Amino acid sequence: MCARVGVLALQGDVREHIRALAELGCEPSEVRSAADLDEIDALVLPGGESTTMSLLLGSAGLLDPLQDRLRAGMPAFGTCAGMILLAADVADGRRDQHRLAAIDIGVRRNAFGRQVDSFETDLDVAGLDGPFHAVFIRAPIVERVGPGVEVLATVRGSDGVERPVVCRQGPVLVAAFHPELAGDVRLHRLFLAAVPLPHPAAQP
Repeated sequence: MCARVGVLALQGDVREHIRALAELGCEPSEVRSAADLDEIDALVLPGGESTTMSLLLGSAGLLDPLQDRLRAGMPAFGTCAGMILLAADVADGRRDQHRLAAIDIGVRRNAFGRQVDSFETDLDVAGLDGPFHAVFIRAPIVERVGPGVEVLATVRGSDGVERPVVCRQGPVLVAAFHPELAGDVRLHRLFLAAVPLPHPAAQP
């Protein structure tokens, strides 16, 4: 049995996340409206373009209900742009860019460089057995980590500094890269482990 997991389907790597969740036995749904949000127990926010996704949250009428669900403890998994949306603070973002503030981190957009600076590397991620092959595309970096946030993986930047790239706070998990592109569902499985299973229907 799998919880009812939705994927924010306004823009970005929606199909790739749906494929990964289906591989783990879920029947994920696409979330485009507040009504869709009412039907799920957890939400994945995919990689894509964070400012576009932020503005679409407002125009779709999703911003307030999503913030309410997150404050109430709904599990969420944000990758790349999804991490930016879930962060408390965003450097180099637009002034009208929404911050869901579901995890106490500060991030900087596109901090690893432009598209031509994309790279891949193997990461040691706490809670996973063996390295995780991570794909970084115009990736953000985590510049600040709050006291309640666990850092599960770091990567060394060109300046020689180790920076967090996988973080978790309660039921919220974020990654600066695109696990949905790696063909490895272990981070999705780690996320689902924090999602309560629905209660079976009562038998007559």
